[in-house]
Amino acid sequence: MRKILLLAVAGMLLSNGYAQKIDRSHPPKPGPAPVIKLEDPSIYKLDNGVTVLVVENHKVPSVSATYYINSGPIKEGDKAGVMGLMGGMLNQGTTSMDKAAFDEAVEQDGTNLSLNSQGGSVAALDRYFDKGLMLMAQAIQNPALKEADFDKLKAQEINGLKASDKSVAAIASNVTGALLFGKSSPLGEFETQQTVSNITLSDVKNMYQKYITPSNGYLTIVGDIKPEAAKKLAEKYFGNWKGENITLPTIADASNPAKTEIDVVNMPNAVQSVINVTNVVSLPLSSDDYFAVLLANQILGGGSDAYLFKDIREKHAYTYGAYSSIFGGNYQTSFRASASVRNAVTDSALALFFDNIKKIRTEPVSEELLNNVKAEYNGNFAIGTENPARIASFARDILVHNLPKDYYRTYLQKINAVTAADVMRVAKKYFNYDNSRVVITGKAEDILPGLKAMGYPVKLYDKDANPVAAETPGKVADVSTKDVIDKYINAIGGVENLKKVHTLLVNGSMGVQGMSIPFVEKRMSPNKQFLVMTMNGNEVSKTVFDGTKGYQKQMGNTTEMNKEQLAKYTDQKSLFNQLAYNDGTYKLTMKGLTKVNDKDAYEIAVTGPSGQKTTEFYDVKTGYLLQVAMSSEANGQQMSIVSSFDDYKKVDDIYLPFLQSIAITASNGGQNLEMKTDAVKINQGVSGADFE
Repeated sequence: MRKILLLAVAGMLLSNGYAQKIDRSHPPKPGPAPVIKLEDPSIYKLDNGVTVLVVENHKVPSVSATYYINSGPIKEGDKAGVMGLMGGMLNQGTTSMDKAAFDEAVEQDGTNLSLNSQGGSVAALDRYFDKGLMLMAQAIQNPALKEADFDKLKAQEINGLKASDKSVAAIASNVTGALLFGKSSPLGEFETQQTVSNITLSDVKNMYQKYITPSNGYLTIVGDIKPEAAKKLAEKYFGNWKGENITLPTIADASNPAKTEIDVVNMPNAVQSVINVTNVVSLPLSSDDYFAVLLANQILGGGSDAYLFKDIREKHAYTYGAYSSIFGGNYQTSFRASASVRNAVTDSALALFFDNIKKIRTEPVSEELLNNVKAEYNGNFAIGTENPARIASFARDILVHNLPKDYYRTYLQKINAVTAADVMRVAKKYFNYDNSRVVITGKAEDILPGLKAMGYPVKLYDKDANPVAAETPGKVADVSTKDVIDKYINAIGGVENLKKVHTLLVNGSMGVQGMSIPFVEKRMSPNKQFLVMTMNGNEVSKTVFDGTKGYQKQMGNTTEMNKEQLAKYTDQKSLFNQLAYNDGTYKLTMKGLTKVNDKDAYEIAVTGPSGQKTTEFYDVKTGYLLQVAMSSEANGQQMSIVSSFDDYKKVDDIYLPFLQSIAITASNGGQNLEMKTDAVKINQGVSGADFE
């Protein structure tokens, strides 16, 4: 089960969230908003429609440029993901330079350049900016768009989606958006393995021709450059470019439920539930309500001093973080209040969400808290205006969102004019209570009874946002946990062959965030384990357990395993721990039949000698172990770790999974990993000295 690998990786990748604390011992005195002086950028219009904005700043000898195409939401339909693939293809070289030559041209001057489906950005020292802008223009206007690059990026995307299929957080995000706006809306659709599989290179080229264009394009240049010089460079590299005209789409508004409903997405492997209390809103940046909404959201769920955090996290300890968010824009957006909580307190946590939403809708916020939030906005906004790129983005926003010219000059005056009555008024308007959509992704068996008792309509959906009939755990007739474990042992080689395995040496790679990290894993019967991961030939993580004690080493820092960590390893009684499941020290409970990756699976709850609990899923047909769900703690926060196994191959006389997808979910985010085994050696290449 590679518990040592899962725990080491989880500890390396996840870190504590950080939330700023406000000093409440000295409430700030209300006063006039700070006066912010914002210089207008120089604005030019090229003949082909590109708008050029230049902010001159000579403090640092560098220049940056961003090209942004205002295309609006784009409907991708049964080929959702095509725009993302197209954006990735822009980074694969040009018609005159292959990727290696292009990357070398960028890197030799220390230039930073990246492209995406809405344009790109470049930053360079002033003496190299001309070349850097030229390279960005070539990549945008003349991308290579080769079949081999497309096949590689498509395969990478599908592999990433395979891992996301096990991520409670990823599925929660997909389904929430789909139920809010509709699966057929560009605001609600999401990519899947199937939609990405449908995409061809021709589709990518069609999207490129349609949406990578000078139409609705904004070229923002910031830094150590005169406006006249910037204009000349813009004309030189973008002036002759031609492309299709973009017409911004009209999207029908989505509706909220007539009455509050709870939509449940069943994830049998989940040890935590992701709660989203949400509703659609129409909130253009030009709205008179906009600034009051910003403050109302900050008070409700914007940080560690907000209502949700103090109640659900600090008072009740149901989660490591509860927050809310709301955004403005030219199209509908959403209000969301969310948290990841233990399955057992899902209904109780939801009740607290409603309590706090009701509070901000019906009770005036205290003057002290309102002033604190205003002071925080004043400080953050003032600091942001010291960044020339931020000033340039303000100018672009004014054009894109059709805002008054003094919108950002008077930003803080509008923030500081908000009253407690304004906060309560906009909360009633934008934070729904009687007609909210609650989307909860978790283990239905554990959470449905409590949710149904709350009195709201409860509906069930699958991970693709399709409605499903009420689910009950499948009944298992005449099959015991011993039968399932025995079938698994026989499927992977049988008792006698498994007992002949005294050591395992595994070489492979871990894929995470676009990187491939080589690892070497060594195991010796009954429970000695060793794992080292490297990057560019340098050791970045090492974990060793010698059977009684162990340590973890990351970036040169060594930490001895504590008692709780050791217990996770001492439970291991064999290289194939299922051999010990029926010895009386493990408690196994048959939970029923369920689906794992569209396969029928037996669900078994396993409690080890130390009390550690896992849920394991075994293929009804083949007997193979398909998935393991467990919870752990790293860096002070609770995590859900779901590991899925595939691609079983024969090594000598036994079968081992050569592909392992891992979904790690915590309150402050998560990671999707893919472990690929390249080679396995049995009873060779491992000695006792490896575990010292």
